[in-house]
Amino acid sequence: MSRVLIIGAGGVGNVVVKKCAMIPEVFSDIMLASRTLSKCRAIAEEIGGNRIKVAQVDADNVAELVSLIESFKPELVINVALPYQDLPIMDACLQTGVHYLDTANYEPKDEAKFEYSWQWAYKKRFEERSIMALLGCGFDPGATQVFTAYAAKHHFSEMHYLDIVDCNAGSHGKAFATNFNPEINIREITQNGKYFENGQWKEIPPMSVHKPIHYPNIGERESYLLYHEELESLVKNFPTLKRARFWMTFGQQYITHLNVLQNVGMTSIKPIMYKGVEIVPLEFLKAVLPEPSSLGENYTGETSIGCQIKGIGKDGKPLTYFIYNNCSHAEAYREVQAQAVSYTTGVPAMIGALLMLTKQWMKPGVYNVEEMNPDPFMELMNIHGLPWHEQFNIELPHEYPV
Repeated sequence: MSRVLIIGAGGVGNVVVKKCAMIPEVFSDIMLASRTLSKCRAIAEEIGGNRIKVAQVDADNVAELVSLIESFKPELVINVALPYQDLPIMDACLQTGVHYLDTANYEPKDEAKFEYSWQWAYKKRFEERSIMALLGCGFDPGATQVFTAYAAKHHFSEMHYLDIVDCNAGSHGKAFATNFNPEINIREITQNGKYFENGQWKEIPPMSVHKPIHYPNIGERESYLLYHEELESLVKNFPTLKRARFWMTFGQQYITHLNVLQNVGMTSIKPIMYKGVEIVPLEFLKAVLPEPSSLGENYTGETSIGCQIKGIGKDGKPLTYFIYNNCSHAEAYREVQAQAVSYTTGVPAMIGALLMLTKQWMKPGVYNVEEMNPDPFMELMNIHGLPWHEQFNIELPHEYPV
């Protein structure tokens, strides 16, 4: 039985808290903290039974975080706040000697750039403090890395080509909305694309390379080559990879709205003066767009996320392999009042926390999920709402043009 502090009460935080609350034999005491206390209280009331404690905290303020951690005394902090806040929360965990888990890597607020170097730099300090930090334990990043580790452990002697493919074939009925934090989502897709090939990183203009990709139970959807953070750790931890890429679907209506918003400057992260007040256009846009956690109720369709891998099998013969999960928006809403994008991020965060607290994944330092034993994570995905499927020696479209 363990105490856990969850920081962040958005769409993903809602899923993490509710899934943790379903396993009281592991998560015996849960606190949900956020800058906006009313969001915490609403989630706690939905769960009921005085099961969830709530608190207000500024996750940018290390002193506030330390004070909250020292008063609640959790074994683990689950960070589902904003990526800008990863380092302050890691600093607070270091000061208090508490384990740490997040779902997205750090990026500075004033630059649309994300990489693991800032967090990997904490490795020695976490080791010396005898605490563990688990990075990027959502779906992508997160489950996609576990999928890759599982493939390497059980099916491949060498993996050569990896394509992570992410499709949201759902419909929320809004003219334009993002499925997770609009600020983070738009920053992510408006920066240059990047992929790994033959030992080096290659950059492309944003959204410039796209191709129809077939997704199970969905069919073909136009998919765009983006840079995604898990590629950085996967090529480091699986050095036989000759190429690693990430693809994500976007509908034409989404692309049209995004292009217009970019053209008029609304996606900019550079502050401007408006009536004597400094504002960031993208932060203003976030304020007027629908809250991602509000999209779930009438969401139809499903997501499909997986890893297409090609290489040499354990028997020394060429092998193609596809491992994936499909998740229904409607089923996610029925279970935890969330859409599937939040669900597929929140469930892996709960699973990673469970594995840390039960000592199945526990060693001092800073780690990405593919560095852990994938088997217990894969088993728990099937139990807790994210069943996965495998296909062997099927034809995979690995030669998407770049």
